[in-house]
Amino acid sequence: MKQVFTGIAELYTPRERLERAALAVQDGRFVWVGAEADLPEKYRGWPQTALGGRSEGPSAPGGRRYLGVVPGIVDAHTHLVYGGNRLGEYLQRARGESYEAILAAGGGIYSTVRATAAASEEELYELAAARAALFLAQGVTSLEVKSGYGLEPEAELKMLRVIRRLGETLPQRVFPTLLAHVVPKGWEREKYVAMFTAELIPEVARSGLAEAVDVFCDQGAFTLEETRRILEAALSQGLKVKVHAEQIAHTGATKLAAELGALSADHLEQSTPGDWQALAKSGTVGTVLPGAAVILRKPFPDARAMWDAGVRVAIATDHNPGSSPLYSPWLGMQLTMSLGRLSAEEALIAHTENAALALGRKDLGRIEVGARADFVVVDSGNALEALYRWGHTPIHSVYIDGNHAMARPSAGLPL
Repeated sequence: MKQVFTGIAELYTPRERLERAALAVQDGRFVWVGAEADLPEKYRGWPQTALGGRSEGPSAPGGRRYLGVVPGIVDAHTHLVYGGNRLGEYLQRARGESYEAILAAGGGIYSTVRATAAASEEELYELAAARAALFLAQGVTSLEVKSGYGLEPEAELKMLRVIRRLGETLPQRVFPTLLAHVVPKGWEREKYVAMFTAELIPEVARSGLAEAVDVFCDQGAFTLEETRRILEAALSQGLKVKVHAEQIAHTGATKLAAELGALSADHLEQSTPGDWQALAKSGTVGTVLPGAAVILRKPFPDARAMWDAGVRVAIATDHNPGSSPLYSPWLGMQLTMSLGRLSAEEALIAHTENAALALGRKDLGRIEVGARADFVVVDSGNALEALYRWGHTPIHSVYIDGNHAMARPSAGLPL
């Protein structure tokens, strides 16, 4: 497919800002990016799409409407597959109860584990696909999806099969991750870690059900030494690794992630300048999850200090039913601007280019020659207006591989 896209008032690549721009796309990749007036002759005969269509009035010269464009949003940390919801827990926390107390009482993740186990693969797929459609409408063109609510081996494989089906059927790119979340009730810790490293990880690698392995290294979850064992087992099987790090307590997981060359260390609410230096030196991405920090009333990660320390900072929704029932990457960026002190331009980089690096992909989250032609058209001539409007995201359209991707209409999710 060959296509030229015009009608772009303002384009963020995301590191460069261009006015009155055009894009040339061939076979799903950008082959030319620049000012519309400079479009090379070789592309002028290609089919053209004016992204804003035509409009009347003095603000639209020649009847054309010019809109803003940014790269496709990349969400590098989600728990999209789960059964049930945790509205009751949400209301408990709003009344002052802590996440840790709810977990100790048998709620939290364990209630989601029970609901996920009770749901069929078809039910889990339908629920996750509906959620993914909402993300697509927000401009999310690539997303990572973790297991972790199965806990038991077959239940984890069940979740990963659902994630694989999502990848085969959704418009978006889906990156599957096996998550070691917590030790399930009824298991001895040592036996569970041994099963996870010697049986589950090799099976997942053999079947191609996941590209990466993640570990929740924290108080009440896995210890630092257990995390090392799990991650090293994943690396030995050719899988990439990442870590839930320094969310509730400081464990040293960030430095372990840097030492092992992990794709990312995520959360980082309790991280320190020493952790940031390790991330900057290793190139491991530091992913902040604004929804979880705000909803759990934890210290907001110091994204400004991380950025200034040389960390490649990414932003992700951490969408999950308990600690971050967040559907809007734009709200995540806005919170990181307000509470984490990033600029609007930096927040956009964090949820596009840097988020793609947290998935190990340099050809996503950016508009440049050779990158996948994923982009979001903002319903305004100002591309960053989507970061200005809180509570309403003016998305005009979303393109994946240069193709118009339509979100499935949804009146809401089934309960």
